[in-house]
Parts: sequence; structure tokens; C-alpha cells
Amino acid sequence: MFKTIRNAWKVPELRKKLLFTLFIIVVFRIGSVITVPFLNTEALSGLMNEISGSGNALGYLNMLSGNAFASASLFAMSITPYINASIIMQLLSIAIKPLERLAKEGAEGQKKITAITRFMTVGLGLLQGTAFYLYLRSSTWEGQPVVLYHQGGAQVFSAIVIILTFTAGTALLMWLGEQINKKGVGNGISIILFAGIVAQMPSIIMHLVDYMKRAIYLGEVQFYALVPCFVLIFFILVWVIVFMNDAERRIPIQYAKRVVGRKMYGGQSTHIPIKIGATGVMPVIFASSILSIPSTIQMFIGDAGQTGFWKGFFDAFSSGGWIYCIIYFVLIVMFAFFYITIQYNPMEMANNLRQNHGAIPGIRPGKPTSDYIAKILSKITLIGALFLAFIALLPIVYGSAAGMQNLGLGGTSIIIMVGVALETVKQMESQMMMRTYKGFLD
Repeated sequence: MFKTIRNAWKVPELRKKLLFTLFIIVVFRIGSVITVPFLNTEALSGLMNEISGSGNALGYLNMLSGNAFASASLFAMSITPYINASIIMQLLSIAIKPLERLAKEGAEGQKKITAITRFMTVGLGLLQGTAFYLYLRSSTWEGQPVVLYHQGGAQVFSAIVIILTFTAGTALLMWLGEQINKKGVGNGISIILFAGIVAQMPSIIMHLVDYMKRAIYLGEVQFYALVPCFVLIFFILVWVIVFMNDAERRIPIQYAKRVVGRKMYGGQSTHIPIKIGATGVMPVIFASSILSIPSTIQMFIGDAGQTGFWKGFFDAFSSGGWIYCIIYFVLIVMFAFFYITIQYNPMEMANNLRQNHGAIPGIRPGKPTSDYIAKILSKITLIGALFLAFIALLPIVYGSAAGMQNLGLGGTSIIIMVGVALETVKQMESQMMMRTYKGFLD
């Protein structure tokens, strides 16, 4: 990976793209520390420290935003409204015929869908920003209110400024992600999520150091084993993700010989590669975004969520709860199959094979070929989905069992980090191959 980055740096055009991507990341990190006006920063810091250590969904949102959520900064809501809008549009493109026709119209149709997604992102940003404001307004820390103004016209003005600032931050992040797609390297949204997660690494290291101090000075000797085990699990998961990313199932294809004029074509054997990790990190991101809905509801109802039924409900949906883990598992599997359904059409693949005089050995052309490909896709998708779910849930289960829930690094974070890094490196490799860069080909 480092060799690829070094070789890419030697290509002037790729170097400009890398520098542009780094510039966007720097802008993202600067915006993540700019606190919105009309907030008591001391009370806010104390409140969010309690949240980040509680292991609930709000702490997870804070992790995705690179600690921007905890500081109620310009980019507090991160890119989650855009991800949610994308999920909704993909689902609606299947259910609503006009949107389905737009999706099939090529570049022009995709432009219209992208425009609709942007407007939906702003709407969801307003909704989530309002929920965040209501949560902050109803919250206190050691008797100090988080929002400075609670009465009269000042309250209305501060509410409008805070909500619009949060929404503007989401819209700006969406635009920055699109700029990376156009002028940078990698997928813009994924790069922003990657930067937010990596920004949490120093904090995670400090938490691990604190656990070791508890083992040394407080006699909690279990952390002598638990902390190294956590680090070992982290590196094992990284290795497994890299290994599974390259794993694939190859469907053999045999092309028939045919004579065109005086030349003979075909007769060769090849294969259709289907990656086990073809869905990438998208099912995990989608599932995480759906599971952020309870935390949004919690922000809307404020203090009412601290007692009675709502307390039990939100505790069940905390990142360490068993209901959260079960729903997380089911959503990852569902979105994996959904994403594969969008990417692959077995009937279209079978028709293309027949039109090109190709066939799968032992399988008749037409519907039998389509059914065979669909069966292979189902098996591969199930294996990939179970793999993603295992990786996503293992750190959560380990943290709950070991009493180390405030690390803020789950399997989701590891999958996103490694997946985005691998995808970005592959994109750089493909761009260097297109330019036939001698240093890379050697």
C-alpha cells in the first residue's frame, strides 16, 4: 500500500489529486472543532464526555463524526443525513416506477437522482439538526445549561442559528465529498468517514493507556490481559478484512468456436469473478445509519427518555445491548443482499453470455444459467454478509464482556477504515495503470 502511494506521488496529476484530498480532509478537521454559537462549551464538554463513555448510539455518532458531535461543531452531524438520503433514494428507486426509469436513463437520469438526493439531505439535516438542538436545550451538566438562551426572542434567534449551522455543515460536507469524487482520489463520502474515524485513534490509545494504569496502580489485574487481547483482535481483524477483500468465487465460462469469414473466433475458457466482499462497507454503513434513528428520537424527547419505558427502549438500543446486536446483524445481512441485487442481474448476465456464444460448462443457456448464477450469488452474498456481521459485532461483544465499552472503536470502524484504504489504493493503482507508469509496472 505504501509503495503504491509513493509511486502515485511521483505522477504529477495523481500528486495533485492526493494533495486536493488531503486539503479537503484538513478542512473537515478544522470544521470539526469550530463550535456553533450560543452554546456553553464547558457544560457541553462535560455532557458529551458522559455520552462518549456510555456506549450508546450518540457515542457512535460522535465516533463517525471524528469527535465533532461531542463538541457540537459545524460538522457535528457528519455525513449521516446524506447516507440516509442515499438509502431512501435507492429503496424508492425500486418501489416507485418514475424513479426506476430515471435510474435506467444513464448519466442524465443519475444527475436528476443526485439532485433529489441533495434536497433530501438538506431536509434530513434540518430534521436531525432540530433534534440535536432540542436535546442540547433540555440538557444540563452540573446545573449549567448547555444552550445559553432559553427565553424570548433570543431563544428563537439562537435556535434558528444553531439548527441552520448544523444543516449548513452537513450540506458543506456533502459538497466536499463530491469535490473529492471529481478532483481527488477515492470515494468522497467514504474518505470523510475514514478521516473522522482515524481522528479518534489518539483518544482510543489514551483509553488503553488508562486501562493499563488501572491495572498497575489500582490492582485491576484483568486489564493486563484484556488490553493486549484487544490490540491483538484489532490486528487480526485487519488481516482478515484484507484477506476476505481479495477472496472471490470464479464461475467458469466456455466460449464456442465460430467462423467469421476466414477467421475463427472463440473457443477460449475464462471465468466470471464474484468477490465475497463485493458489497464493500456499504451494508455496514447503511445498517449503522438506520440504527442511529433511536438516538435521534432520544434527542427529540429529551428528559422523557431518561425514565420509564423510553429509558428501557434506549438502553436496549445502546451499542452494547443485545437487541442492538441482533438488529445490527439482521440489517447487515439484509443490506448485503439488497446491494448485490442492485449490482448484479443474473438474467442479464445469462443473456449476455448467450449473445456472445458463451456458456457455463454443464449448464444450459437461458433460465438455467440465470438460476445457477443467482444461486451462486446468494451463497457468496450470505458468506460475505456473515463475515461483515461477525467483524462488526466482535469488538462490541468483547468490549461488553471485558468492561471496555468506552473505546469507541467497533468492528464497523475497522471495516470502514480498512475498506476505504483498500478501495482508495486500488483506485490509485488503476489510474497509474491507465497512464502506463513505468515505475509502477516495474
